[in-house]
Amino acid sequence: MTGETDLAVLLRSMQPDLRGKDWGFAVAHAVPEGILPFATVAEDEGLTLVAPMAALQSAGLAPEGPMARISLTVHSSLQAVGLTAAFATALGQAGISANVIAGFHHDHIFVAAADADRAMTVLRALSNA
Repeated sequence: MTGETDLAVLLRSMQPDLRGKDWGFAVAHAVPEGILPFATVAEDEGLTLVAPMAALQSAGLAPEGPMARISLTVHSSLQAVGLTAAFATALGQAGISANVIAGFHHDHIFVAAADADRAMTVLRALSNA
């Protein structure tokens, strides 16, 4: 097992990093040529692509967004308990919708671009609590 599992350590060291406010979510049958998605999710209804809005639009897709991507820089274990619940609760209490994608090393939170600065404030406060 790699990564941190202690919730107190995870919260204290999560260091949210805003990585752009131009992300979109779109559905396709396959990844269009020229798009390097940040993430893909295979669902029964199609392939969800998470990529820059402009790239999705250029490929003729109709993305939802723009979304801001906030990456938590702490290396959280896939076995960690409570991190997602903690930040989702804090963001929810602030009225901010969060869409989460967990990678092997980090959690990535997508919020409406208009909510990015407030989300960063909420996440920093949670980390400093």
